[in-house]
Amino acid sequence: MRVTRRAYRAALLHMLDDPCRTPAAEAFAYHEDGLLVVEDGHVAAFGAYADLAPSLPERTPLEAFPGKLIVPGLVDAHIHYPQTDVIAAWGSQLLDWLHSHTFPAEQAFADRAHADEAAQFFCDELLRHGTTSALVFGTVHKTSVEALFEAALARNMRLIAGKVLMDRHAPEGLTDTVETGRADTESLIRAWRGKGRLGYAVTPRFAVTSSDAQLAMAGEVAAAHPDVLIHTHMSENLDEIDRVGELFPDARDYLDVYARHGLVTPRSVFAHCVHTTDEALRRMQAAGSAAVFCPSSNLLLGSGLFSLKQACDCGVTVGLGTDIGAGASFSLLHMMGEAYKVGQLGGEALDPLHAFYLATLAGARAMKIDGHVGNLAPGKEADFLVIDLAATPLLARRTAAAATIAEQVFVLSLLGDDRAIERTYLAGALAHSRDRL
Repeated sequence: MRVTRRAYRAALLHMLDDPCRTPAAEAFAYHEDGLLVVEDGHVAAFGAYADLAPSLPERTPLEAFPGKLIVPGLVDAHIHYPQTDVIAAWGSQLLDWLHSHTFPAEQAFADRAHADEAAQFFCDELLRHGTTSALVFGTVHKTSVEALFEAALARNMRLIAGKVLMDRHAPEGLTDTVETGRADTESLIRAWRGKGRLGYAVTPRFAVTSSDAQLAMAGEVAAAHPDVLIHTHMSENLDEIDRVGELFPDARDYLDVYARHGLVTPRSVFAHCVHTTDEALRRMQAAGSAAVFCPSSNLLLGSGLFSLKQACDCGVTVGLGTDIGAGASFSLLHMMGEAYKVGQLGGEALDPLHAFYLATLAGARAMKIDGHVGNLAPGKEADFLVIDLAATPLLARRTAAAATIAEQVFVLSLLGDDRAIERTYLAGALAHSRDRL
């Protein structure tokens, strides 16, 4: 059998472990002059050029990117593709913003043609910003998820998504029922889970918009399909938390609402978790559930300051999310910078390489896909980026003066954007090239 092999020479960086739990020097690998070897869509070797080049088989195509940085594809652990068209929408706080912007935008996804166009744009925008894997909300419409899966499959993206479950406290046309929600969810799981690099997530929007019966159904479906995720929101906003308390007066807290219905598991991903107690975070850790830090949307909606230190101290895995459309950018580089600013306001200085971990390996761990992606360890799928550290005059000036790779990453998180993503590769195949736009 013929092996397809290619090699790429540039500076290389990836994370090996969580900087919360591993000494900083052991948490990452960096090679100023590195070599990445890809065979049949998987990483065959990652290391110093001087060490690997002598053993590179003859006639292996080698592409050099002098002055560039190769990193793993970025992983967005929480994003809403139907909210693309409400990015930068003015609003007050979460519950008002949902009714003013989100729900009207999502009603349009009853139209399959609209969903198809939006899904194509969304996937291209992810790749343009260097995001190769994502955990994605659809709408209540089954066709919204079908459109997204078709677009992602055509690009060979490792993407996990789900149909929203929402049977109350939402406009007409955006609600389902326990019965239709179950039927649509199970149909989508049968049709799409494991197709290409796709996965499914059971997706109740949040406790406010699902009845006890629907949350129980979601738990039953997730239990029946042990390879699907559970993806929802929790403890984002104080008014939202108060509303959950009114609707579920017997629950000890927000997390308990989900736990009572079988939704707190090793496969659960809870977006936001801004106002979560140490005790609840420890229960999440015991269950193996993950949280997602969404700094841009938390700031835009005035939701509060997520404490990464608190979550780390409680042992919870934390990924990074853009939370489009309350999040103001598709760029996880930008989210790394926003996470640093949130930390500064909370008295927690975020190390640049920890921020890079959040945007790569941590997100993959949260989504339970770290056996496939998240770094460039040999055997993993070759999803990677070529980053241009001189994409703009200011970025070039600042990165040239950086003394360490951590400083380069920090500058990139403050000054970088889609212009810095020169190329995006999916399973070793070129999926986006800035120069072709």
